[in-house]
Parts: sequence; structure tokens; C-alpha cells
Amino acid sequence: MSDQRDAGSLPPQGPDGHGHRHDHGNDHGHGHEHGHGGGSARGRLGRLIGRAGHAFTPHSHDSAGKSDAALESSDQGMRVVAISFAVLMVTAVIQMVVVAFSGSVALLGDTLHNVADALTAIPLAIAFSLGRRAATRRFTYGYGRAEDLAGIAIVMIIAASAAFAGYEALQRLIDPQQVRALGWVAGAGLIGFLGNEWVARYRIRVGRKIGSAALVADGLHARTDGFTSLAVLLSAGGAALGYPIADPIVGLAITVAICFVLRQAAREIYHRLMDAVDPALLDQGEQILTTTPGVRRVGSMRLRWVGHTLRAEVDIVVDPGLSLLRAHAVAVEAEHRLIHHLPRLGAATVHADPDHLDGADHHAPLTSHR
Repeated sequence: MSDQRDAGSLPPQGPDGHGHRHDHGNDHGHGHEHGHGGGSARGRLGRLIGRAGHAFTPHSHDSAGKSDAALESSDQGMRVVAISFAVLMVTAVIQMVVVAFSGSVALLGDTLHNVADALTAIPLAIAFSLGRRAATRRFTYGYGRAEDLAGIAIVMIIAASAAFAGYEALQRLIDPQQVRALGWVAGAGLIGFLGNEWVARYRIRVGRKIGSAALVADGLHARTDGFTSLAVLLSAGGAALGYPIADPIVGLAITVAICFVLRQAAREIYHRLMDAVDPALLDQGEQILTTTPGVRRVGSMRLRWVGHTLRAEVDIVVDPGLSLLRAHAVAVEAEHRLIHHLPRLGAATVHADPDHLDGADHHAPLTSHR
């Protein structure tokens, strides 16, 4: 059933029956406008009939305000990507200078990890840039899913880092390398850890704030490289104490740690690709709906992520004695409350069903299709 309003129909009224306009500056920022009809009696009757046609059809708020909120979150993501790239490249340059005169293979591996981590900014930047584009007739939900594709690329980079770290650790175990300037190597390892940990915290914090699984996964990747930097620090300490074998042993231990982080990041991206959501969000949404005046109960509710915003599809059950206009007003109010009170919700489609007091199945023709 279509959710598009006819250009000549009156906008829907709220439960109080009066035309109104909302512009809210909260996290879900949105605007919707309801006006007053005018013109001849025939024109008003035609518009009322048009409005009645929407009473039991899905209703959705799409507004400039919500677009502004989505753009703001994409701007935050782009800012994180740019700052992270700069910090990690500065860290890598410092480490590369130390590699040049120390001959540390461990530090070389850590430096390459930092460069790889910085390069993950490229798929993220592309994803956030695509996510800013408006929906089209081909990509009707927009381009938010580009973030999930970026997440896959990041998981692959983490896997490659784990494989490279393991390979280097085994090579050093078989053929230990003499390392010079251990103090400088340890200092460079510490710088690598601090830089990666700062970037990891920044990415994860903002990624969770804007709901970007890809950015969270990239933050976890930065944390793995921080662990690798600590391995350089520990291996330098072991070599200074006369235990050169500490370098490859610690390297293997860090490889195992990277694999655990890889599992966590892959699981997060897998859940996003499979449209998984936190069940607590469903509980919260159902609670919002059941406390909406006119809603007898919630028939069904589905949520999915598109990029870093949620979309909802809801069936509510209302009094079958309500007029079509009044049932539509209940659906509008239910959607309105969801948008304001359910975190990260960018759009909702609400369908009103009449209660089955007479025992009739109002969806009988659709039974075989569900």
C-alpha cells in the first residue's frame, strides 16, 4: 500500500483535529507540516475523500530536519576519519624514522600496521560521502548501506594485519634479528600505542554515538595495532634483559589478541548486514506505542539499520469503530512519538489495523503471502 500523499489532499491532522507544524531540534530532528484546507465545498469534499484513503495505509514522516540530523552524523564521521588519518600518519612517520637507524623488524611491522590502519580511512570516507546522497528511484533507501560495505573492507584489513603479524612473529622465532637503539625502539612502540589507543577511543565513541558499525569496527582495528605497538615495547625490554626470543613470543601472543578483536568486529558487521537490532530497542518502541492514546496493542514491529540510522515498520491495532480520519490521526501520533523517543530512529512507517472484535480476519487475502 502506498504511503505517498496526493498533492491535492489535505495534510493529516493531529489527534486534536487542528492543523499544525513541528520543527524539533532533538537527536531525531524532523519537521512535518499540517495545514488548513480551503476552496469550494466540492474541493474540500474531494480533499477529505483523499485524506480518508490514507487512514488504513502506512504513513511516514520524511523531512528536511531528519536529513539535517543524518548529514550532521555523517559530518561527525568524516571529521573522525580525517583526524584519525592525520594522527596515525604522524605516528607512522615517527616510527619509520626510528626503524631506519634501529633495524627493528618488530617496529617495522608495527609501522606498517599503523599505515594500514590509517588507510582504512579511505573506505570509511567513501562510505560517509555516499551516505550523504539523497535517495533515488533505484536506491530508494539512500546510500547508508555503504557503511556496511566499508565495514567488510575493514574486517578484511584486520584479518590481513593478523596474518602479517603472525607471519612476522614466526619469522623472528626462526631467525632472530639483532635490534639496535632499544631505548628508541621502546619509545617508538609507546608512541604507537598511545596514538592508536587515542584513535581507537575516538572512533569507537563517535561510532557508537552516531550508530556506525563500520566506524566502531575501525576503532577496534586501531586498538589491535595499539596492542602490536605494546608488543614492540615488551620485546625491546626482553632484548635489553638478554632475552631476544621475547620478541617473537610476544608477537605471537599479540596475533592471538588481534584474532579475538577480529572476531568481535566481524560479528558486529555480520549483525548489521543481517538487519540485527538490540531487542531492547523493540521493547522500548513497543512501550512507546502502547502508551499512545488510541492504540489498543501493537500487532508487529520491525527495525533495521540503514547506515547509522534506524527505520521502523509498525502495525498497530485500533478501535474498529473509529472513523478513517481518526484512525489515521492515531497512526500519525504513534509515529510522531516513535520518532521523538526511540534513539537513532530516522523514519517510521505505521499501519493501523482494526481490532478483531467480530472475529473477522481483515488480512485474510494476504495470509498465504506472509
